[in-house]
Amino acid sequence: MAARVFFLFTLGYFLSYFYRSANAVLSKDLSQELGLGPAELGFMTSLFYLAFAAVQLPLGGLLDRVGPRVVTPSLLLVAALGSLVFALAPSFPVLALGRALIGVGMAAALMGSLKAFSLWFPQGYATVSTLLVGLGATGGLLAATPLALLKEALGWRGVFLLGAGVVVLVALLIHLGVRNAPPGVPWPRGGGGGGLREVLGNRRLLRVAFLGLAFGGSFLALQTLWAGAYAYALGLGAVAVGNLLFLYSGGAVLGFLVSGYLADRFGTPRVLVLSALLFALGLGLLLLRALVPAYALLGFFGAFNILTLTQARELVPPHLVGRGTTLVNLFAIGGTFLLQWGVGVVVGALGYGWAFGGLLGLLVLALALYWPLFRR
Repeated sequence: MAARVFFLFTLGYFLSYFYRSANAVLSKDLSQELGLGPAELGFMTSLFYLAFAAVQLPLGGLLDRVGPRVVTPSLLLVAALGSLVFALAPSFPVLALGRALIGVGMAAALMGSLKAFSLWFPQGYATVSTLLVGLGATGGLLAATPLALLKEALGWRGVFLLGAGVVVLVALLIHLGVRNAPPGVPWPRGGGGGGLREVLGNRRLLRVAFLGLAFGGSFLALQTLWAGAYAYALGLGAVAVGNLLFLYSGGAVLGFLVSGYLADRFGTPRVLVLSALLFALGLGLLLLRALVPAYALLGFFGAFNILTLTQARELVPPHLVGRGTTLVNLFAIGGTFLLQWGVGVVVGALGYGWAFGGLLGLLVLALALYWPLFRR
């Protein structure tokens, strides 16, 4: 049963990663058919993260009270509706609505998994959780060459129509195939109200959340836009840029897979601080234009930001795991939205050096605030 729980929740997160990455391949088709400019395309694509972040806190309460067996597939049905709306969209506003619905619907794919795993795999939680993320991240690989080939066969609208059906099927499998907790393990109950106030008043959790914003937000802002744009700005051709991004993304998959094992073996705070420092080194090498080592460090060690979510589970009681992890994820995904936009503003005004230097400074500040947890 535990293996089935792991497989089905991983399948849901795989779909989430696929959908967040798909527009990179389809951007040209979307722009040509619907007449989208760069600003419209960028705003519509970022709505996934904005909608995803907006539902995190209420989602955490639902996961703690109702459980992922109901909440995750219910929201996946919203994502299926969004995929359908996106596929049939005749204009930019409808396309944007579809993208936002997909973001809302995929918001529980990771958080629901982490809530379930906290009960199903309490001993190796960090290892199992990061294995989930590593395997799920291969959805980004599906959203590359395989998606391009599928788009040639079905058209971009056909891809999203097919995707809607697949999401409905996975939602049904999760609802029928998993349990909130293992047999004989009681569902955690809180001692009363104030759960959200208790989470927001947890200073240690807020320190982790801010590290998630700086570390995870920088990692995703670079991976999903600025790592490629910077390489193009340096005059590299498409193949060279693609190779660097493959190095970044491939390193990320490996980093996701090993980060949990290292955290379980050496302690989450120790591994988080060391990986964040090596990610900072990657930002420094980026400023020096040492691109190959920079992209390798940024991808591999940037993936360790996922440990902020596993540490959240260690800082709250069992009945608040959903709210604790979604708070940290709110900071990380919200940080992605803000930093992706903020880097663009700074690049336009002052250049890449100031923008990447700003990311480096923000990460150093986050590590300074996190330091008391490391010392404990």
